[in-house]
Amino acid sequence: MTFSLPASEPLPRPDGTRRLLVPLLLAYPALAIAGDVTHRQIFPLMALLVLATVVMLPRLLRYRVAPWLFWLALLGVLMLSSLLGFADLLLESVPVVICTLLAIGFGRTLATSEPLVARFIVALEGPERLALPGVARYARDITWSWTILMATQALLLLVLLLCAQHVGVLARLGIVSPLPIPDRWATAWLHVGGYLVLAGAFALEYGYRRWRLRHIDHMSLREMSLQVMRHWPEMLHGKGAAS
Repeated sequence: MTFSLPASEPLPRPDGTRRLLVPLLLAYPALAIAGDVTHRQIFPLMALLVLATVVMLPRLLRYRVAPWLFWLALLGVLMLSSLLGFADLLLESVPVVICTLLAIGFGRTLATSEPLVARFIVALEGPERLALPGVARYARDITWSWTILMATQALLLLVLLLCAQHVGVLARLGIVSPLPIPDRWATAWLHVGGYLVLAGAFALEYGYRRWRLRHIDHMSLREMSLQVMRHWPEMLHGKGAAS
């Protein structure tokens, strides 16, 4: 069963989806920080809802019943967590979960013939690109680098989540933190700093790639970013990346 749109209203295009994603992604850290400043559960609730909407947006814009029912059920769970006073803790756990999943996603492909960066290259530029001198070796090395970076970031974020001086998990449980970290620094890194690290590492890796593989041409950083978003499912499943 699906929702029907009037004939004059076409289904949203990918470009339209991206235009919706940008304000949602900007709203997420603003709501998260507002929750930490005001200590009101409504802000982490809204931030979690924004994040869930970002993740589900492509499916929601297909106007099918199942994704919307799941979104509504998730809204109910989030509202319950807010009423119980746990919405802010759930929100602060999100960066830890994201970095952990990224570390696992990169790391598990190192045991295969197609590390995750190699899949990126094949999905974006074709298998002939991966066959160029030095490219396959570079792809494995950078997959290792991303695995280590994400695992380190996940560990750091977990420490911040546990040890924030007044709002950390240990403080909430009445346990004295062995490493008391000022709340403002913990909050800033959990909700902003961690994502800036991802963006900065992506840009730095692009610059390093242009230097190390300077014997071949490269697409622009903007074009590469758009291609990554467009071909993400192929990259995760490694279609065509096998060597």
